[in-house]
Formats: sequence, C-alpha cells, structure tokens
Amino acid sequence: MEWNENSRRSFLKQIGAAGALALTAANTESVASAAPSQPSQTIQSPQAASRAQRMAWWHQAKFGMFIHWGLYSVIGQHEWAKEVEGIPIPQYELLAKQFKPKPNAARDWARLAKAAGQKYMVMTTKHHEGFCHWDTKLTDYCAPKQGPGRDLVREFVDAARAEGLRVGFYYSLMDWHHPDGAICKTDLAARKRFVEYTHGLIRELMTNYGKIDILWYDVDWPLTAVEWESERMNKMVFDLQPEIIVNDRNGLEGDFGTPEQEIRAAKAGRAWESCMTLNDSWGFNRGDDGWKTPKVIVSNLAECARGGGNYLLNIGPKPDGSIPEESVTVLETVGKWLDTNGKAIYGTERGEFSWNSNAQYTRRGNTLYIHQQYWPGHTPAAEALTFFQPEVVIGIGGLKAKAKSARLLKTGEPVQFTQDEWSLRLTGLPLNAPDQPATVIEVECDAEPAIDHESPRAHWPRYKVGVS
Repeated sequence: MEWNENSRRSFLKQIGAAGALALTAANTESVASAAPSQPSQTIQSPQAASRAQRMAWWHQAKFGMFIHWGLYSVIGQHEWAKEVEGIPIPQYELLAKQFKPKPNAARDWARLAKAAGQKYMVMTTKHHEGFCHWDTKLTDYCAPKQGPGRDLVREFVDAARAEGLRVGFYYSLMDWHHPDGAICKTDLAARKRFVEYTHGLIRELMTNYGKIDILWYDVDWPLTAVEWESERMNKMVFDLQPEIIVNDRNGLEGDFGTPEQEIRAAKAGRAWESCMTLNDSWGFNRGDDGWKTPKVIVSNLAECARGGGNYLLNIGPKPDGSIPEESVTVLETVGKWLDTNGKAIYGTERGEFSWNSNAQYTRRGNTLYIHQQYWPGHTPAAEALTFFQPEVVIGIGGLKAKAKSARLLKTGEPVQFTQDEWSLRLTGLPLNAPDQPATVIEVECDAEPAIDHESPRAHWPRYKVGVS
C-alpha cells in the first residue's frame, strides 16, 4: 500500500543514517509527494468540470472492497515482505512460478462483496513487487507467462460485472523489480524508459477490459508528478476511459483523496475515501489475527458516511485465491446489517455532527440516522432522574432541528420522544438492543439536522453550588 510516514521511517532506519541523509537531500520532493492525501502538486485537472457527473454513482455507493493479492501471498507474511525482509530479486522471482491460483477465484470475491453490501471492487493489478496480473506485451513478469498461465485481471473484471459491481484497478507506480525502477530518479535515460513502460502498462489496462470505473494509483516514489508526466498520464487515461475516476496518488489532485488506515474527512467539497484492512495486513498474512469486529466495521462505515466519504475495506486472499474464513464471517455479518440499515448509509450526505462515544450519526436531507452502537438498557439513574423515564432513554443533546417523527429501522416501530432546547429524548425503548452490531433510529426533522453536543455548554441555566 501507501509509502506512508511509518514505512518511510522504517526504510530510512534500515539504510542507515548516512544513507538516509543522502536520500533525503536527493529526494525531498519525491518522498513528500508519497504521503497519503498530500499530492506533490495540486494542479486543477481538465476533468474537474465533469467530476460531479462522473462521481455521482461513487457518492451513492459508500462501500467498496479492496483486494491485495500477488506473489507476496505465497510467502504469507505481508505484502511488503520483499523489502521488509530484504529478499533478493532472483529469489523473489521464483515465486512467479509457484503462484498458481485456482481458476476464477475472483468469483468468490465478487459474491462476497455483493453479500457484504459493497458496491465496487478495486484489485491490485500490479503491486510494488512489479508482477503484472494481466496479459501484458511489455514484460514476461506477468500472470499469463508465469505460474497462473492466464489473465487474472480478466477473471476479476468478469466476476465483478457478473455481480453488478463497479470495477476498479489499483496500480503501483513504484516498482521494486524493474531495473529502472529506482535509478530513474537520477538517470535521465532510465527515467524515459521507465516512464514510457509505466504509461504503456496503464494504457493496456485502460484499453483491454471495456469500461473501467476507478483507477487507484499508489506510491509515486521516486519521481515527482512532473517527472512521471502525470498530467500526460491522466490525459491518456481519460481519453481512453472518459467516465473513469482517479485518485490522488500519482502526484496530482485527482478526483478523491485517500486517507489510509484512518478516517479523516476532507474539507467540504472534496471527495475522499478511507482505505483500511480487515486485520493489520493488506496482503495475506497467515500470522495476523488482529481482525476487526463487525461492530468496528459498521462504525467505521457510518463514520465515513457522516463525513461525506467512502469506505474501501480490504481482503487479502490466500495464494490460491480463497478468502480467509475470518474475512468471510465479518463481511457477511456486515452485509446482513446493511440489508436492514442500508438506507442509513447508501446515498447519505455529509453532516455536521459532534463525536459521540455511544453512537454514530448520518443523514439524508432532513432525515437523521442515529446509529446506537452501545445500547443504554437499564440505568440505576432512572430510579432518581425523570430524564431517564420512561426507560429506556437515548438522549441527543444539541440537535439543531426539530424532530417530527422517529422509528426503529429494524422493526419499523415508532419511537416516542420529547424535545426541548437542550435535548431530544427518545423514550420507552426496548430493554435489549433490537439490532446488532448497531441499532439505527430514523428521525425525521423539520430542517437539515446538525448536532453540536457542546452548544448548550455556555447556556445551561446555572443554579447554586451544592445539592439541596
């Protein structure tokens, strides 16, 4: 994945302080350009005028599947194994013959994505290791001419389309395998060769598979956007795929930002997508058991939606293409929740909402969706405070709109409520949570809902010190 601050620090530490200083002096601009969501140049693209139309489906979709799969999957120790473990290229190349996935493994990925409620898929066509999953004419280091013996990108495209899912291609600009992949920074002849090689590979991907919906660049080390000729690169892409959307990791603005392993909303008006792993690894890692729970995934999905962003959630298939059972279990659970609660996610709009440790908020127009992750149930405070009566009560302080009606999405049952200038109180709720991993309450308001829990702070009526 991304050449982020952690991986950059690790790399610099490995090559030693002297080498680090030299690299920093030579490559300050190129290293900085690789930071997620901070492109080296913010050039207004010629495609900006068509962006709203091209991205309309993407804003509705909200939820996608990322797939990291390659030679590193055979090792089973993370997708950065070649660099992290220092595996020599002649040794690493042997994996190309050992990589023999089962036919049409992507069918299972696409079926799982659909069951999970995901609307698009993005597959690694070439990761940093340099191995191409498609039938390229530019190198023999590709799936049809090595162990798989066939075009794995074609299988992916066909599988996604069979399930009605949008198709995205991940492409790493950085290449650990190509002989010009590093020296191109200082050798102009090597740069010319490598840039043309890169543009040629991208041209093949944009030409050979019909309509492609997303191009997901990654890691522009060691060149700048100018050196990559990224404007020419994008022009070629849009000439071949006029409806495509592209991200910001080839050094240009792109159509959307890409915070990685964190949820960080962009400024209003800027599209963004948070990409995350299901455990702690992008590629298959047989020792990584740090699986996120369905509750965490549902919460992350709602948090992305509340900020107007998308959630791209990764699976790392095994070498044969099969999906780890833990991934299947989590995603199927999330999909069942979305079957009931999808209207609280898909097509929702950016909202102005305070943080709440017990709930997430999303909205569509004047409709507020309260995603109650931790159900209140009984509280002993109800025996003394009328605020918590009749039990069970969910209080929303600082709602900047008047509630007109409320209901449980799971059952459709109406929810009783009262509201004053300080709080919306949803009362008489079931003792146990009606839904898992989160219960959604739909509240119709008389205006666009906004929530500022701090807003009453300076205006509460103050009485006297102490308790009478």
